[in-house]
Amino acid sequence: MSSASIARASQPSNVTDRGRRSVALDLKSPEAIQICLSLIERADALFEGFRPGVMERLGLGPDVALARNPKLVYGRLTGWGQTGPLAHAAGHDINYIALSGALHAIGPEAKPAPPLNVVGDFGGGSLYMALGLLAGVIHARETGEGQVVDCAVTEGAASLMALFYSFIAQGFWRDEREANIIDGAAPFYDTYQCADGAWISLGPIEPQFYALLLEKAGIDDPIFQNQRDRALWPAQKEKLAAIFAKRTRDEWCALLEGTDACFAPVLSLKEAPQHPHNRARESFIELDGITQPAPAPRFSRTPGAVQGPPPALGAHTLEALADWGVDAGSLKTP
Repeated sequence: MSSASIARASQPSNVTDRGRRSVALDLKSPEAIQICLSLIERADALFEGFRPGVMERLGLGPDVALARNPKLVYGRLTGWGQTGPLAHAAGHDINYIALSGALHAIGPEAKPAPPLNVVGDFGGGSLYMALGLLAGVIHARETGEGQVVDCAVTEGAASLMALFYSFIAQGFWRDEREANIIDGAAPFYDTYQCADGAWISLGPIEPQFYALLLEKAGIDDPIFQNQRDRALWPAQKEKLAAIFAKRTRDEWCALLEGTDACFAPVLSLKEAPQHPHNRARESFIELDGITQPAPAPRFSRTPGAVQGPPPALGAHTLEALADWGVDAGSLKTP
């Protein structure tokens, strides 16, 4: 790391850094490499996100690490994986989910739409890496054997699409966008704009929930009696759009929210923390004036809590190393 990056100040808005301690080491320094190896000897797990081969060149590859600590779970998180023709190529979330088939299935018929980076980076990458590390640690504690976890974002995203590959094999899914029940084609699984310009979401797939929606919304047009008739979907969607455009979002919420009509308002990032359900569950918290999601999921015996604000990079180097029983020697810190 450069001295400029090491000296980066703490930013309360760096929500994903909250509750952590930060140790910064210059991996071009032999002393820093030895400190890393000392940490590895004491660790249950390690994970890195460099391109394949970088950790080996630093002298911190899995062969070296596992020789030091046979119980270590060594996680490697990359976009394309450790092997294969694309392993060393640069890429971003949009590229990884494109290769998995996920991007093709998301968005309107006209073109694929990037679903933020929650499908690839966070869903198919970080969460699969966390799951792999935890599974590896459980195995290591039972057997004394560590291992390498090769987590590729593109494969995690593909795994998230397993249900839809199953649907295609069973003939339940068309390999097209906006052509299926839950991809925006069905009028009963879509979003609609209200009189005030705000949006609502509908999802009453099951017949009893669909019937309740029609009842609550006062919809008695015979065309809606044939829920699964695809030939009627375009006309049904057009009629629903006209119906929902007659009232404001708040009016529709008063009528449908909390019922089995499978309804929810489409909230902005600023609105979501203020919703009564989220407030009742304290799904969002405020830390240093920054509104942010609370820790999830919830544990009954060990409830989660934010341990502190986002730290400055390297703020805990000497403190953390001392806690791990590692001698920092003459290590220079920012």
